[in-house]
Amino acid sequence: MTAYVLTAAGERWQLPPAVEWELEYTAGVPCDSFFYRCPSRGCGGADPALWHRFEGYEGEQLVFRGVVDECVRTISAAGERLELSGRGLAALLLDNEALPRDYGTATAEDILDGHVRPYGISVAPGYALPAVNRFSVAAGSSEWSVVYDFARYHGGVLPRFDREGRLVLSPWSNGAPHVLGDSTPVTELTVTDKRYGALSAVWVRDRYRDHVEKVTDPDFVAQGGSTRRVITVPGRGDWQAMRYTGRYQLERAGRERLRIRAEIPELFWVWPGELVQVARTGFDRSGLYRAAKVTVRADKNGGHSRVELALPDMV
Repeated sequence: MTAYVLTAAGERWQLPPAVEWELEYTAGVPCDSFFYRCPSRGCGGADPALWHRFEGYEGEQLVFRGVVDECVRTISAAGERLELSGRGLAALLLDNEALPRDYGTATAEDILDGHVRPYGISVAPGYALPAVNRFSVAAGSSEWSVVYDFARYHGGVLPRFDREGRLVLSPWSNGAPHVLGDSTPVTELTVTDKRYGALSAVWVRDRYRDHVEKVTDPDFVAQGGSTRRVITVPGRGDWQAMRYTGRYQLERAGRERLRIRAEIPELFWVWPGELVQVARTGFDRSGLYRAAKVTVRADKNGGHSRVELALPDMV
């Protein structure tokens, strides 16, 4: 990977070749992250204290754009080394608090112009989110939570960032899946079944209308699950959003119940959100999954991808 750092003044510096690097991509939350270690000699007269952006390229392809959070320079008997770490551009929305506001009707462009574009973040094309009546931004909300609430609760879309640092507000693409079959070089395959934290039911209570909307997870109930949560929502929320809150809480609680992790000795084997067909002889969890998290790493032992898979509707 070829790496560059940028300053706020627009200067761009190429870093020396890495001794070790790691890129972690997620499906939106938590934020993507990067780590880059290289010799510090070869950076010229650049001042690491001024570096605020990081870009990584695999050949001609941009594979990561993010915010530099920390730069460490170490001098020892082994020589001088430089270590950079940081997060994806979602960090700009996570780190900034939104101004409280009540929208009579909020459109996608209202949200993007008020809470995304002022930070220099571009938006991937292809989004089509509906307008929302009586949308409110609560005091203390981050800019990310504003975007998340608007897109996830009201539009049914999980907001996330792509490897170019663009905000994506369109549904997952269900293209041809990657095949994790017998011929795929897998050094380790792990299956995790988890019950703790899953919910069997969510009751959404509207205290103004004296009504409770009950949403259940029939699969978890059939497996003996018995964990209920009661959510009281403010009267200003519309009923569709309140019902969706219940479904979302079930999905969020259940998304960790089944995870498959595969270690593959290849760089960039799959990207988050892409489908993976697991079809390995003798493996009892073969089926269709979606990549929820991908960690790509290269060091003296070579390059590999650690892929975390979940059921397609749990990402």
